[in-house]
Amino acid sequence: MTHQEIWTAACAYERLIPGRGVGVLLDDGSQVALFRLDDGSLHALGNIDPFSGAAVLSRGILGDRAGRAVVQSPIYKQAFALDDGSCLDDPAVAVPVYATRVVGHVVQVAAEPSTPYRRTRGAP
Repeated sequence: MTHQEIWTAACAYERLIPGRGVGVLLDDGSQVALFRLDDGSLHALGNIDPFSGAAVLSRGILGDRAGRAVVQSPIYKQAFALDDGSCLDDPAVAVPVYATRVVGHVVQVAAEPSTPYRRTRGAP
């Protein structure tokens, strides 16, 4: 049996404000932080801050660190790379990354992450 991707409709592309995030609730209850950058590209990460355990990454500050697009947690300010979810302040930690696509004018987020959550030390 082949694996079939499942997608969740998030919102109309035009509703996303560049430089800001929104929270998306997947069918299984997982939360995703969805971002539209100034260049129009879309990025989706797990919304749970692994350091605080709070669902806040969608409210984080978007920026750039050493040429990489990042979101900084609004709680403890760790930076997470939008391309692979890695924490630039603690290499033992990463948040999951989800694929995105636009069908018609609707942004969709994959139900399964393309990269997993990682924390090799302690838990929040």
